[in-house]
Amino acid sequence: MLAWAGFLTIGVILALLLSNRVAAVVALAGVPVLFALIAGFGPAEIGGFVTDGLKGVSGVAVMFIFAIIYFGLMRDAGLFDPIIKRIVRWAGNAPVTITVATTALAMVAHLDGAGATTFLITIPAMLPLFDRIGMSRLTLSVCVGLGAGTMNLLPWGGPTARAAATTEVPVNDLWVPLIPAQIVGIIVALGIAWFLGLREQKRLSFNIQVPSEEASVRVGAGRTEHSASAGAAGSGHDPEMQGSNISELGEEDAILRRPKLLWVNAVLTIAVLAALVTGLSKPELIFVVAVIIALVINYPGLKIQTSRIESHATGAMLMATTLLAAGVFLGILEGTEMIDAMAKAAAGWIPDQAAPMLPLIVGVLGVPLSLVFGPDAYYFGILPVLNTLGAVHGVPAIEIAQASILGQETVGFPISPLTGSFYLLVGLAGVDIGKHIRAMFGWAWLVSVVMVAVALLTGVITLGGAA
Repeated sequence: MLAWAGFLTIGVILALLLSNRVAAVVALAGVPVLFALIAGFGPAEIGGFVTDGLKGVSGVAVMFIFAIIYFGLMRDAGLFDPIIKRIVRWAGNAPVTITVATTALAMVAHLDGAGATTFLITIPAMLPLFDRIGMSRLTLSVCVGLGAGTMNLLPWGGPTARAAATTEVPVNDLWVPLIPAQIVGIIVALGIAWFLGLREQKRLSFNIQVPSEEASVRVGAGRTEHSASAGAAGSGHDPEMQGSNISELGEEDAILRRPKLLWVNAVLTIAVLAALVTGLSKPELIFVVAVIIALVINYPGLKIQTSRIESHATGAMLMATTLLAAGVFLGILEGTEMIDAMAKAAAGWIPDQAAPMLPLIVGVLGVPLSLVFGPDAYYFGILPVLNTLGAVHGVPAIEIAQASILGQETVGFPISPLTGSFYLLVGLAGVDIGKHIRAMFGWAWLVSVVMVAVALLTGVITLGGAA
């Protein structure tokens, strides 16, 4: 009963999100509460689950609010203008170069294995460029997601570390044999970015040739897919100005620019990112302090400080409420033990005759499973059961673990509603959750399947178990 309630909960939520029928908050909070009641849990019990779930995401929500405000202030002050100008000069306004550079930047930023840090570094830097050229924000979120996903196999990343803990195998023993597969995955991700850039280039070239009024609508289409959350990316710009040339600023934008404080803001931002990467303090505190310093330095005075906060607060609060709703969702799934029942049921569905093929099965299904199971649920709930089942048929646990980390919450984590950083990705990019999942799912799955194929060819994953 609990397993089916859990699967139905996730299924209905995904259906609602992908079909854009309701706001994310309604799906993420309303559906779990409904199914918890159907499963026989009382309001008091559900309230306790919700409280526990909210505790788990409250820090992320606070960080998100202040991070959006901070990067919005930095955009207002003009910190990213020199970066954009250099990239534009290097890329020549070529969408192909921009998408490849975005994916590569996400890969470099993800060297620390932290998805939130990657998105906080990459998206605020590249979003203004995408907007001003007229490129789709969905293309931005997909490129960043692919870059971060392929790098999430690193041994200090969450999935690999969890797999090592579950299988009791040294983490390097899991990762090192997969390096060739990861390298190929990186190349494929960059190739996909190149293709997406070509597609954007063709779309933008077509838009230039259509009548001016219609062109302005089409060029803006990629940026306004989710206009309600556009502010979540920290943009204080007039949407009509977002497609303009980088050298053209609106009157309000020009007033807000602080060119004399460029290096001060740059040093402050580097310090913030360094504090995040080194774990100097909790991210929420780091951004609270950063916002205070940024306001005092760039916009002294009550009136203008209030104005700057208000200009970025709407979008930030929209995504913060989504994060809190996700906390309700996760709290109910964990508190009702639906997630545990789902893990046992999923493992039990695998017939004995298919057990020798477990590495291939879990490898190929890794990305789709990321939509259903979060990293803890899969690696601590499902993987031990799969390892036990595999052992009966002579399948080494290390192979099942290695196959798992080729997709499950690695390449798949940027489309997983069960990870907090996913909401940071879509929120910073200002895209609709369902549209992002639809746009990225196929590409992420392709990268994962290619890596599984390379692992098979290099003998890391074998078929048939022990002789």
